[in-house]
Amino acid sequence: MPEHIFKLDSSKRFVDQEKLGHNRWHPEIPPVATVKPGDSFRVDCREWFDGAIKNDDSAQDILEAPLLTVHTLSGPFRVEGAKPGDLLIVDILDVGPIPQEEGPLAGQGWGYTGIFSRNNGGGFLTEQFPDAYKAVWDFAGQTATSRHIPGVSFTGIIHPGLMGTAPSAELLGKWNAREAALIATDPERVPPLALPPEAEHAILGGLDRGEWARVGSEAARTAPPRENGGNQDIKNFTKGSRVFYPVFVDGANLSVGDLHFSQGDGEITFCGAIEMGGFIDLRVDIIPGGMETYGVHENAIFMPGNVEPNYSHWLAFSGTSVTLDGEQRYLDSHLSYQRACLHAIDYLTKFGYSPEQAYLLLGAAPIEGRLSGVVDIPNSCSTVYLPVEIFDFEVRPSAGGPTQIDPGIGAPVAANR
Repeated sequence: MPEHIFKLDSSKRFVDQEKLGHNRWHPEIPPVATVKPGDSFRVDCREWFDGAIKNDDSAQDILEAPLLTVHTLSGPFRVEGAKPGDLLIVDILDVGPIPQEEGPLAGQGWGYTGIFSRNNGGGFLTEQFPDAYKAVWDFAGQTATSRHIPGVSFTGIIHPGLMGTAPSAELLGKWNAREAALIATDPERVPPLALPPEAEHAILGGLDRGEWARVGSEAARTAPPRENGGNQDIKNFTKGSRVFYPVFVDGANLSVGDLHFSQGDGEITFCGAIEMGGFIDLRVDIIPGGMETYGVHENAIFMPGNVEPNYSHWLAFSGTSVTLDGEQRYLDSHLSYQRACLHAIDYLTKFGYSPEQAYLLLGAAPIEGRLSGVVDIPNSCSTVYLPVEIFDFEVRPSAGGPTQIDPGIGAPVAANR
């Protein structure tokens, strides 16, 4: 096993660990450990809400989820010799749930998917699904099943939702300026257009506590992906992946977290993956001057992992850039993907699922999302590929009509908004 350089005690909260990680991006957050090019090492990761979400049949915890506290990131890890302008090579050697069969934390034999309330985070289809729902998934090996979404089981593509390097002070300033300008266009919007710095709930690792208020007021929130990688939520960042990250500060200061047991393309419910805590084994190296050599001045490039479920039969749903009210938009690919997802959700309700169960399933199962056409004005075409093998009944259209399943206890709504 690689050297275990960042250990977490599952009985303790994130802030009470021996080594403290962070939940904001800032160049002044000091590294918790140093590794050398060529080193392999193991890192423990907490579930992104640090145990706030429970294995039960209520979505009240999703409704009240503490979004200001996320993400609980492990790191930063300094890579000896890395300089601004280099490319940091990160190989994902292994990744998995907390290595215990059962327990109170997501990752100990179970995980969850949530639909977030429109007033607390929202999601890709928040106008159609404004309330909070939750599905709990049980793990058996690499297979996920849920008492809240019966009739399906699938192989998870286990991966980190978030990994990236630290920004420079200059890059951080660019992030804050452009996101503040976006917020200013509609400052009262719900959900908000972007998330500004917020110091009160910032956790800043080993930085001197006297500096937390100042640094927290500048530090970037971890919700969006940016030039440093970050919260990209790419389901193919699984075992066997090689990622090339731009380096913006001495040592690169790599951080990782937000592990997922499975996810569909887009993570469409916002908490659309099966969230869990666990471990990840990494190996790092450096390409000196690689940003200029390969033209990678911003945003990571990667080689997908070689561990995927072998699904070969799909049912695909398409959508175009026309709103539900019939308004034509010009090559709006975001809208066309929404319409493809809504098409799939409506289809699944014909078998007995509630719309919320279908929505949660599309977020958690390894669906394929594709941008199928972007040149045929005025409509872009997006498609959602649903693997039919994940169902234990026939889901393809036939003359006999759809099989009616027992929806079970369903995906429970929160008690109030």
